[in-house]
Amino acid sequence: MSKDITHHAALPKETTLNLMKRLVKSYLAPYWVSVLTALLFMALAAAMTAAVAQLMQPILDEVLNGKKTDMILPVAAAILTVFILRGISTYAHTIMMNKVGQSIVADIQKDLFSHFMVLDLQFFHDNPSGQLISRVINDVNVMRIAVSDTLTGFGKSILTLVFLTGVMFYQDWKLSLIAFTIFPFAALFVARLGRRLRKVSTSIQKELGGLSDRLSQIFHGIRQVQAYGMEGFERIRAGEAIDNVKNLNIKSVRIGNLSTPVNEILVGFVFFGIILYGGHEAAEGRMSAGQLGAFIAAFTLAYEPMKKLARLNNTMQTGLGAAERVFQMMDLVPNIQNESGARDLAHKTPCITFTDVRFQYKQGDTHALDGVSFTAKSGSVTALVGPSGSGKSTVMNLILRFYDAKSGHIEIADQDIRTLTLESLRGHIALVSQDITIFDDTIAANIAYGRPGATQDEIIAAARAAAAHDFIESFPKGYETQVGEDGVKLSGGQRQRLSIARAILRDAPILLLDEATSALDNESEKLVQGALHKLEEGRTTLVIAHRLSTVQNADQILVLDHGRIVEHGSHEALMQEKGLYAKMYQTGLRD
Repeated sequence: MSKDITHHAALPKETTLNLMKRLVKSYLAPYWVSVLTALLFMALAAAMTAAVAQLMQPILDEVLNGKKTDMILPVAAAILTVFILRGISTYAHTIMMNKVGQSIVADIQKDLFSHFMVLDLQFFHDNPSGQLISRVINDVNVMRIAVSDTLTGFGKSILTLVFLTGVMFYQDWKLSLIAFTIFPFAALFVARLGRRLRKVSTSIQKELGGLSDRLSQIFHGIRQVQAYGMEGFERIRAGEAIDNVKNLNIKSVRIGNLSTPVNEILVGFVFFGIILYGGHEAAEGRMSAGQLGAFIAAFTLAYEPMKKLARLNNTMQTGLGAAERVFQMMDLVPNIQNESGARDLAHKTPCITFTDVRFQYKQGDTHALDGVSFTAKSGSVTALVGPSGSGKSTVMNLILRFYDAKSGHIEIADQDIRTLTLESLRGHIALVSQDITIFDDTIAANIAYGRPGATQDEIIAAARAAAAHDFIESFPKGYETQVGEDGVKLSGGQRQRLSIARAILRDAPILLLDEATSALDNESEKLVQGALHKLEEGRTTLVIAHRLSTVQNADQILVLDHGRIVEHGSHEALMQEKGLYAKMYQTGLRD
């Protein structure tokens, strides 16, 4: 049921080596001092493990046989010292590498979210929010476990294996070769399992994204779900998504643990060979009991890092499956971005000019705008009216550069908006949309959104201008009231007045009002209209209104139909033409 991310362009699959190189170069390199220090502690811990195996020879040959009682204390002290050093060094490198691993994944999470912030609006229209949230949280959390465990475990396991192998070859090189006959078979098997696990991991993250998206939609639309009695239907759909994730996780565990019985069988054969060969060597006097004991101890201790490396490879491949999905997102190039040499817009009352602008949202769609030309003079009010789908909101989307026109030119202050930096362009615009966004924060923070550092007096003044101060003060905590997700604790009119207060506080030279009073009752609308008229003074304003009475005083009215301007002029002139505007006015779109 899950829907995968829609990409701006097809992206190639990353190999394990390329993914590891990217992780190391981009994210591990900044922590090289900590990693190097941790590796020194790992080497110390590994050496102490090998020392335990090596000390088995004097313990068996000289201490336990009772021939050299003077060796008991030194050997016992050596064993104690080895375990103390191993314990301290293990703790040190585990803490240090865990910190590095957590820091790396936090850096990736920040970079991924930051990259999402610069992707264009079309990307967010094409990809459900639940999928994107899953990338930032679920995928990166899988990476967090993989990176943290891998960094901590791989280094120590390999170093331990190296030191213990040295002990084994020191005791008997022939026996060592017998013991290592299993390595090529085990390595090939583990590599094959790793590839399968990576595929399963990618599927799990995909299904988790679908589940996150499904739950987000259900919770967001809970009023409709309950109003239409669809709880059972949604319970089944959510259950199917949960079962898909469950089944994939079971499959992942089944594949990941296949290495255990295979390794155990292979090691059993090796022990069989060690005992068979070593027993004969000891019986013939060519090897002491201590040497054989030290060898067996070294091999037994080496078996643990061997098993751990197999498990870590499984964990790493699972993490790389998630990393691949994360890097696919980070490699997307936004369609809307600053051009080379883009300049800042610096104008207090800029004019806006459209010249033969054509635009379609997707290739093959009908044109949302088809040859639109007009000029909104500096400090004037331009109203956009027309039937639903005529292109009114598209005009505002293009001014904000949420999208770029397919042809034609849009200029602000006689500068093509593509030559302006996005930051300065949008910094000159205040938007009040019919799609109101209220964040799960305080009322004061919602009003001040878009103008960090605003004082409390400025926030209150903006709220008064938007006819919002009185209802805000009616809450027990006033401006510090938490309004809930999407302003759920507020009425539609209250939410709209907060969005208007936000625009008033922003104090931008260009004002875009997209049905800014659509959710207000008549009394509130009259109050807010007065505030908006005052706000429009000295600004270049574009207004979309569902009540034509609210735009009668506009300096010019543009009537759009099917993406074209079919009429323009003042209210009086358009009424005299008796065209589309007059028809709309007379059929109920006035008061």
